[in-house]
Amino acid sequence: MTDIRRTILWVVFVTSLFLLWDAWNKHNGQPSLLGGPARPVAAASAPGTSASAGVPSASPTAQAPAGTVPQPAAAPGGEPVVVTTDLVKATFDSVGGQLVRLELLKYRDANHPEHNVVLMDRVAAREYVAQTGLITAQSGVALPTHLTPMTAVPGARVLADGQDSLSLRFESAPVDGRRLVKVYTFKRGDYAVGVRHEFVNGGSTPVTAQLYLQLARDGQAPEGESKFYSTFTGPAMFTTASKYKKIDFKDIAKGDAGHDKTAKDGWIAMVQHYFASAWIVNAEGAREFRTAKVGDNLYTIAMVLPLGEVAPGATQVQESQLFAGPQMENRLAELAPGLEYLKDYGWLMPLSKPLFWLLDELYSAIGNWGWAIVALVVVLKIAFFWLNASAYKSMAKMRAINPRVMEMRERLKDKPQQMQQEMMRIYREEKVNPLGGCLPILIQMPFFIALYWVLLSSVEMRNAPWIGWITDLSAKDPWFILPVLMTASSLAQVALGAKPPDPMQARLMWFMPLAFGVMFFFFPAGLVLYWLTNNVLSIAQQWYINKKLGVA
Repeated sequence: MTDIRRTILWVVFVTSLFLLWDAWNKHNGQPSLLGGPARPVAAASAPGTSASAGVPSASPTAQAPAGTVPQPAAAPGGEPVVVTTDLVKATFDSVGGQLVRLELLKYRDANHPEHNVVLMDRVAAREYVAQTGLITAQSGVALPTHLTPMTAVPGARVLADGQDSLSLRFESAPVDGRRLVKVYTFKRGDYAVGVRHEFVNGGSTPVTAQLYLQLARDGQAPEGESKFYSTFTGPAMFTTASKYKKIDFKDIAKGDAGHDKTAKDGWIAMVQHYFASAWIVNAEGAREFRTAKVGDNLYTIAMVLPLGEVAPGATQVQESQLFAGPQMENRLAELAPGLEYLKDYGWLMPLSKPLFWLLDELYSAIGNWGWAIVALVVVLKIAFFWLNASAYKSMAKMRAINPRVMEMRERLKDKPQQMQQEMMRIYREEKVNPLGGCLPILIQMPFFIALYWVLLSSVEMRNAPWIGWITDLSAKDPWFILPVLMTASSLAQVALGAKPPDPMQARLMWFMPLAFGVMFFFFPAGLVLYWLTNNVLSIAQQWYINKKLGVA
């Protein structure tokens, strides 16, 4: 029974976590430590190679049967237009008024600390842009798309001190009297940009048009992603009917994305670790969702909105928002229903969300994310104190009778059936349940795994210092002090427990913390701090109970 108990403990604390981590890697296309195939990485496409293929096709309507829709050829690169606010430096291409580069001024690049994070870009190595345009199914009618040359109306390009907002206006040249106007409105302290589209029908016939809001990105994960844990990179969408759905690049390439095609609400996004972009239209109304592979390792997700029939001389306006920035959970929830799901906690969302709320409240009171992590673990240990006490008492009793069990096993090693009967008799006499320490651990496990995902997913940890040498809780410990202490604390927990009667199992008990500790050398410091704090508090509680029961 002791062997069974020890096996369950290590399956719970080590094997299950390892398999969960490995399964998450495989789910997101990362290499498996168990020998699974790695996701092939295609070469990045050169900027602009897929531009003409990136215009979505128009949907037929009852008023306008499907016909030949003229598609403009890819326009040469236009003039860059740069807008700078307190939060971002945004570069637009005058061809289509596309957002082709977005630098986040408040976040440093983890791989190149001398530079800011560049969320969107269009260079030889990568492509990640936001595009919009008009399409129609009417035969012989061409409308402005993201490939149409536009003119930026002169105006301020820098958000001045004391100024709350700044607008950038693009206008296309009339084609048969029809033109598109795009107005981007940046607000101080806000990563959500208001985007106003005005379709001006100056022609002589009515036009049934559709507006597409699109994100295009290459299929590579951001530079420097850890090989020891995995996070999702790719398109995502939300509808009230189907909720949040992540879409793998490989499924788009196979034509098997499996997402909602139409809905009355919802938004689209492009997600990576800590950051995201999203097209948001909160007003309820019909819309379509499209995903496509439009070039060599280049993918798009688009939301298509019907503008209805626009009469000659009339103007149709569509308001939307383009969010591009950090996945700050509270702000995301304010922007659109379900947008907070961009911060992905996986299947433990019901536990992770309240844990983050508590962590955020502790940070508000303490003012340091590292100490907030320590305080949160303390709160959890207090909440589970009596549950842990029951488990540790069981462990302490097992340790107390361990010499007697070891002597009996040696004496009856050639009589396994009698040995088992004698062991059960000892357990009954001493009122020891060999599995008594397992149930409390099983109950607590989801909470600590949920906290793991909170710390892994929270952009608030980026560049957040703790003490001394820990200047970024989202990066690994530069001196590996925390991982060494964490490993040592795991070994101390083994020392406080009962020694397994089987010599091979005893050696395994000492080996597992060392093997598991290797991974923590490459984990973010915030995660290691949380695990170390939990270990130290567990050791203190186990030592106290052992001493109280006279087995210290």
